[in-house]
Amino acid sequence: MNTSFAALRDAAQDIVDEMIADPYGLTSPSVYETARMVASAPWLEGHRQRVEFLLAQQHEDGTWGGPAAYGLLPTLSAVDALLSVAGSEDARRVAGAVESGLAALAGRFPRNAELPDTIAVELLVPWLIEQIDQRLSRMDDRGGLPGRLDLRADTGTLNGIRELLRQHTGIPEKTWHSLEALGAPAVRSGTVTPMGGAVGASPAATAAWLGDPPHTDAVKECLEYLRQTQARHGGPVSGITSINYFELAWVVTALSGSGLDVDFPAQIADTLRTALGGNGLSAGPGLPADSDDTSAALHALDLLGKPESVDCLWDYDTGLYFTCFPKERTPSTSTNAHILVALADRRGQGDTRCDEAAERVGGWLVEQQEPDGRWTDKWHASPYYATACGAAALARLDGPRPSAALDDAIRWVLDTQHTDGSWGRWEGTGEETAYALQVLNHRAAQDRPALEAIRAGRAFLSGHVEGGRENPPLWHDKDLYTPVRVIRAEILGTLAATQHLAEAGKQARP
Repeated sequence: MNTSFAALRDAAQDIVDEMIADPYGLTSPSVYETARMVASAPWLEGHRQRVEFLLAQQHEDGTWGGPAAYGLLPTLSAVDALLSVAGSEDARRVAGAVESGLAALAGRFPRNAELPDTIAVELLVPWLIEQIDQRLSRMDDRGGLPGRLDLRADTGTLNGIRELLRQHTGIPEKTWHSLEALGAPAVRSGTVTPMGGAVGASPAATAAWLGDPPHTDAVKECLEYLRQTQARHGGPVSGITSINYFELAWVVTALSGSGLDVDFPAQIADTLRTALGGNGLSAGPGLPADSDDTSAALHALDLLGKPESVDCLWDYDTGLYFTCFPKERTPSTSTNAHILVALADRRGQGDTRCDEAAERVGGWLVEQQEPDGRWTDKWHASPYYATACGAAALARLDGPRPSAALDDAIRWVLDTQHTDGSWGRWEGTGEETAYALQVLNHRAAQDRPALEAIRAGRAFLSGHVEGGRENPPLWHDKDLYTPVRVIRAEILGTLAATQHLAEAGKQARP
């Protein structure tokens, strides 16, 4: 597509129309999740395609998944899955992939590597190490691959949750999303409830709950969910499925205020309002409510002219910052930035509690800012996402501290632009370039360096769109994923919102 304003508007409307017709939300296929289906559900349609996907996704260095430590969990999952199909008709290719994967696990990941804060990493890594060691031990007994992984991970949390299941005690609802790590006690556990056929909005968790391929009406809905999710990518599966409340809220926010005259059907607001409960809403049906999706939905409803009470946020308030989930391991900067925005939407309405909380969260965000001006976050691999969230939130506040923090964020963005005009943690990407431009857009009108950076960034972004380039996975689930429509909306909205500055940048050039 071209990047004229009319073309941007048409493309944005297409995103909204597609989103309305899709009950799941569009996310990229997951190496981790697809490997779990290979290992636990070979009876499901698309099995051969899932094996082919794993073989095709292996990197030259033997790993799978994202860069650096982000590759550990997907590599463990893929190696375990391919070990489970060793001896298949693709035995030679599978064996080669397994051997290079095992070599990568031995040589590329330190024994006590610091792991990224992805979902349930403290459960999944020790479980998969156990799984692979058991498979290798059985193969060694039969004269196959000898030995065991030279990797160790703390199993305390994993064993504690397993014991809860053995005792038929309810486990935290957020753990349902990673039920596959809990073994035999998870199969048809009465303490876990599928919703819309899905357990924890995860194909892997759903297959783990089903156990052996069942053929009874009691689980017919679960089987249909698995068939539909594997069909979306022709065999491979995504991680979080469904994620539609998240997609609706983020797309509305990305496109509103961009200048694109997008028609948001009433169904969007109706869906979000219906999903809101006493403790907010979740990313999608079958997931526990969280304050991140709740605050984003509240802000989206405000933008749509359908504001709702923010009272559902107060249960997440610690008095210093807001948690995303109860009893979470680490707080989220982007979540608190979204909450600040939702609270700031209520400023001037006489609610002193909202005003006080917004100022307090703003102070906490300032304290979380890195010395160089960026923020980092638990929900995204790139600091450009967290920095865009932090800047958008602090731009809502008055005072010297928020203003200075915003200036620091802008300086960091200006200092980290690549020579081709892009931004990115590992390489320049369309998504991260959009976030960087959003930060600069807060204070660019009279600033020549920022205008020049915006002009170069928009040129890269336009080429990204016109070339139809894909956006690499950067969002945290069990492994990294791309929320496809959300990122498209961020890019289109950013190009539209910065168009006037691009013209100013041309005029500012000598």
